[in-house]
Amino acid sequence: MTTIRNSIFAAAAFAAFATFGTASAHAAPGCGHASWYALTSKTASGERMNPAKLTAAHRSLPFGTKVKVTNKRNGKSVIVRINDRGPFIKGRIIDVSKAAAQNIGMVRSGTAQVCYQIVDAGNGKASGKGVKGG
Repeated sequence: MTTIRNSIFAAAAFAAFATFGTASAHAAPGCGHASWYALTSKTASGERMNPAKLTAAHRSLPFGTKVKVTNKRNGKSVIVRINDRGPFIKGRIIDVSKAAAQNIGMVRSGTAQVCYQIVDAGNGKASGKGVKGG
């Protein structure tokens, strides 16, 4: 009886891990610290970074994903398209372009507490050389 109970528990734990482990690999929406950047180098997707466009960097969301970012202090929101990887500073969840930062009132401070949510998962195919857009 104990062996059967342990087997059932192990199977349930494995199923739960498989389900939630896969979901967390795609970065669930959340809240945290954001910053902005205005480089003109190439992004991880192969595009040239344009500070005037509404784009952002995220560690794991697929390129092309559109995300609504809301500044918790003032309630202002902007929709950005993920085209780069980052941020690479501990504790930050997203880097937005300068234009996006202006839209939500965080240029002067440089950083802000934000919440983000996915509004369009995109096609997830945009990566590497030859990617157009921005």
